[in-house]
Amino acid sequence: MAAQLNPTLLLAVPLAPLVGATLAGFFGKAIGRAGAHTVTILGVLVALVISVMTLNDVIHGARYSGTVYEWMVLGDFKMEVGFLVDGLTAMMMCVVTFVSLMVHVYTIGYMHEDPGYQRFFAYISLFTFSMLMLVMSNNFLQLFFGWEAVGLVSYLLIGFWYTKPTAIFANMKAFLVNRVGDFGFILGIGLLAAYAGTLNYGETFAKANDLARLLFPGTDWMLITVACICLFIGAMGKSAQFPLHVWLPDSMEGPTPISALIHAATMVTAGIFMVARMSPLFELSDTALNFVLVIGAITALFMGFLGIIQNDIKRVVAYSTLSQLGYMTVALGVSAYSVAVFHLMTHAFFKALLFLGAGSVIMGMHHDQDIRNMGGLWKHMKITWITSLLGSLALIGTPFFAGFYSKDSIIEAVHASRLPAAHWAYYAVVAGVFVTAFYSFRMYFLVFHGKEHFHHKPFPPEDAHDDHHDDHGHGHDHTPHESPWVVTLPLVLLAIPSVVIGYLAIQPMLYGDFFKDSIFVDLSRHPAMAELAQHFHGAAAMAVHGVQTLPFWLALGGVVTAYVFYMVAPAIPAMFARVLRPLIVVLENKYFFDWFNEHVLSAGARLLGRGLWKGGDQAVIDGLLINGSARLVGVVAGLTRLVQTGHLYWYALVMLLGVFGLLTWQLWPALSGMAGH
Repeated sequence: MAAQLNPTLLLAVPLAPLVGATLAGFFGKAIGRAGAHTVTILGVLVALVISVMTLNDVIHGARYSGTVYEWMVLGDFKMEVGFLVDGLTAMMMCVVTFVSLMVHVYTIGYMHEDPGYQRFFAYISLFTFSMLMLVMSNNFLQLFFGWEAVGLVSYLLIGFWYTKPTAIFANMKAFLVNRVGDFGFILGIGLLAAYAGTLNYGETFAKANDLARLLFPGTDWMLITVACICLFIGAMGKSAQFPLHVWLPDSMEGPTPISALIHAATMVTAGIFMVARMSPLFELSDTALNFVLVIGAITALFMGFLGIIQNDIKRVVAYSTLSQLGYMTVALGVSAYSVAVFHLMTHAFFKALLFLGAGSVIMGMHHDQDIRNMGGLWKHMKITWITSLLGSLALIGTPFFAGFYSKDSIIEAVHASRLPAAHWAYYAVVAGVFVTAFYSFRMYFLVFHGKEHFHHKPFPPEDAHDDHHDDHGHGHDHTPHESPWVVTLPLVLLAIPSVVIGYLAIQPMLYGDFFKDSIFVDLSRHPAMAELAQHFHGAAAMAVHGVQTLPFWLALGGVVTAYVFYMVAPAIPAMFARVLRPLIVVLENKYFFDWFNEHVLSAGARLLGRGLWKGGDQAVIDGLLINGSARLVGVVAGLTRLVQTGHLYWYALVMLLGVFGLLTWQLWPALSGMAGH
């Protein structure tokens, strides 16, 4: 029997960041800036240390699944706070707390002049607490609590600079789009709770085969298919999958540290984690898996195209996140759940590195985010330059780097899948390799190499995104500078796992027993992972063989093309921009999804709302039920007033007429009989 983890120690993992958030939020003025970042960093550090200890225990066989607090019992239906800690949870705990700690330290340098310093630390620490509650949950109620909590705190963080109209629009957009996904999510939870009779994961999974035999009432659809698709719609919102992806690029209106936290280790990975956790359910429906696969493939390829034409450094990285989330979703669709989670982990490190590197560049450029105004920064920001290069190499899947092992495993898993949608998905993820390499190194070359444009700035920004900062005391000196150590230290610490974590973790996570009791795959129906295992001969051999594969040459082609286009012959992309102007317009307008949402869906919503207001509220509720009932009472009262005069002689007459009527009614049968005789 596996050893049990200490539940009290586990409880300290989410509570430590919560305590830090509470102190910084409610007592920020009293403890000051230094006190705010000290208590929140200490809280996250405690959570990280315990998470690493827990991971070590889990590797040696320890597990925990139990109730921490029982909130309510309705018959056999229990609502509780509980933890399920296995390989999947322990890995997520370490990733979330490590990246969060790096973001906390980085924030000291990035936000040091912002008037909302304490409030920001309270928010990001609360964000960490919410994500930890989500990944550690053992039941759907707590999962939904964490799910909604990260959505709420992301709303606060994206709109952190609440005097900026663009930030307020962005956080409302994120909140509303996520509500669409969450509606599907809660429907899926409701279906499972109604038919399984429990909110507990383990109890639900134990009844999975029984659920698979049920039909959705009134249809010939499998109940498990409907429930899984509803759950995945929730993941589409949180993990920004097509067509619910529109909120994520606009979330760049928030400060850069939260961009790294949202896009690397917390909110957007919640959907991927949830589907992996629900693998015993998704394995029972090929229809749901095909749906997941198609959505992921569309996101992986077409969101990558949008990264090519972006000039805002943070938005390039944001569209990269969208594309990589599509890769993870594709892996989920072919039942390679462990590969999806593996890519989630490697991506968390190198994407946090790229976002924080972008923030360092923004600081060095005095908060100019247009990559066309940069160039040659490697001379002035060497640590940022080297770490950004390492992050970019990991992102494009360079052999031996972390991203290579996870991304190539996804491509191979799709190639081995038997699902009908796998053919289209394979072409999408392979083409995405070239696209990813192209836009990643387009940004890298324009920012760090080539001519220095920051002296004259050919593209002056209309307004800086981070307009709550000044120029860090540099006055009119616009020469870039390296960031302080509290910014560069997290970059170095994130660069290390971005290089080595894939090499170290691929064997136990994909081909060992690390996820043996966390993820379930029906290998007879979905043999992709079994085929990958047959061809795996070690991390080093995989990297050496990777040099001979199509994805490597596509990635190399993307890098070379970007170098030629933007370093050697910049007239070529300018020519393409003229010739392909209609396509560029489509990309610049993000496939017109925002236009459609704002002019069609919102117009329809306004018409529906007006109809419900005029027809439902005013006509039915106010007019018929409220005012109508009042008018009915008035009519009845008016009729009653005709007989309730208050005059004694009238009442005497009515009484006599009543008596006469009663006597007539009683005597009428007898009188009729006498008349008959």
